[in-house]
Amino acid sequence: MFATLSPFDGTDLSPVTATPAGDLPSLVEGARIAAASWADLDVALRVDALAKLEQRLLSRAEEIASLVRLEVGKPLEEAALAEVLPNADLVRYWCDAIEELLLPTLVDPDPLSYPGKRGHVVRAPRGVVALITPWNYPIAIPLRTIVPALLAGNAVVFKPSEVTPRAGALIASLFEGLVPAGVLTVIQGGADLGRALVLSNVDAVVFTGSVPTGRAIAVACAERFIPCSLELGGKDAAIVLADCDVERTANGLVWGAFTNAGQNCAAIERVYVVEAIAEKLIARVVALTNALSSSDTGRMTTTAQHAKAKAHLDSALEAGAKVLTEGSPDADGRTFPPTVLRIEGTSADSLVMTEETFGPLLPIQVVADENEAIRLTNASRYALTTSIWTKKTRHAQALATRLRSGVVTINNHAFTAALAATPWTGVGDTGTGVTNGPHCLTSLTRPRLILVDTNSASRELWWYPYTPALRTVAFAMAVVRGGGGFFARVAALAKLVPALVKRLFFRG
Repeated sequence: MFATLSPFDGTDLSPVTATPAGDLPSLVEGARIAAASWADLDVALRVDALAKLEQRLLSRAEEIASLVRLEVGKPLEEAALAEVLPNADLVRYWCDAIEELLLPTLVDPDPLSYPGKRGHVVRAPRGVVALITPWNYPIAIPLRTIVPALLAGNAVVFKPSEVTPRAGALIASLFEGLVPAGVLTVIQGGADLGRALVLSNVDAVVFTGSVPTGRAIAVACAERFIPCSLELGGKDAAIVLADCDVERTANGLVWGAFTNAGQNCAAIERVYVVEAIAEKLIARVVALTNALSSSDTGRMTTTAQHAKAKAHLDSALEAGAKVLTEGSPDADGRTFPPTVLRIEGTSADSLVMTEETFGPLLPIQVVADENEAIRLTNASRYALTTSIWTKKTRHAQALATRLRSGVVTINNHAFTAALAATPWTGVGDTGTGVTNGPHCLTSLTRPRLILVDTNSASRELWWYPYTPALRTVAFAMAVVRGGGGFFARVAALAKLVPALVKRLFFRG
């Protein structure tokens, strides 16, 4: 079930014990029991408990980065910068913000229509949240849900990818002694265990992964009337305008395409560059890419992903694309040099431009102008992030409003996933999920109205019995509140006052 060799260096990885499927019902029930007492704690006490997580992450930085390198194959520097430091920021943000975000919202009904009534809306925890995450960022992606979910009073049952089970176990160790048993439960297994978790007695599902699996989860949750948050990948575009800073843009495109060997849902997988700057930009991108070493880009995590990227490359070449960089994929199923393609002929309709590659390919298509670039960007069924590269930032902000993407960056790409206060989200086949920022609490909490009525009258205006006086009141109020002209409202008011007196004081 679990990978036994490291994609980084081929060394043996420590064995991991799978969770028996038969244990799942009792584990979920244990999480439910733990969630009840955890939610009863004052939020300040939950903050005190989880605030210690920041120091644990930082003090174990080398251990975390080394494990991620061994399990995923990414460079050590990238593992530290993507999987440790942003997560320390994440913990601090949520511990600082959660109390205010969970404050009750006052409800103050109209005192004439609803005398003596006041209330407030609270964010109540969902209960037990099922979390299923992929292997490409095995520490960062889970913590984006675990930290706010626990602070909001939920328990979490977390299934990491079967490709990175050791990273999942490491996450569990980070919380040891900080939260009661059952508040965070890590289960280990493959797709069957994930399917069983979704179908178990959980109250919400958060999933990051493929479109087919996400669609199946959405159906399963709809049948049970529980919410699901889904992030299902992307086909991110970069739009390069004629006035861009060529050096910054080229460096940004190369990093955005090849970080983590392109195994990033927000990797740049399409570039649309206007004709006026195209040749200069492409030449610089090619030079920078050829200068990269394997220690910069890392290795592909799975042989299946290597094969998919190779299939996308082959389909593009068959359709007329040109490879502009050195090297070719090795037969070992792990080594895949960063590859820049010039899209020509019918390759604009090939897999490399239409389907998520999740590999180190950077296809570049020359377009006539920004309007063509926006049209082609929006034509994708994915819409996670898009970047616009130009010195005219005000103009770029106007262009951003024409894009479907959930995240638009100007003169940068992808890094906003590390900003805990900002939403990470998309539309279309990217899914409906939101991680990071206050908006993610929509799937982790539910609104609960608590209303207090201090009205001492023996009955409300609208209670039984229904009488002619009540009928007069109802229709007269409709006219007085705007259902007629000036004179009609005056006449209705003349009817309303005596009818109200009769209704309220003489039980009419």
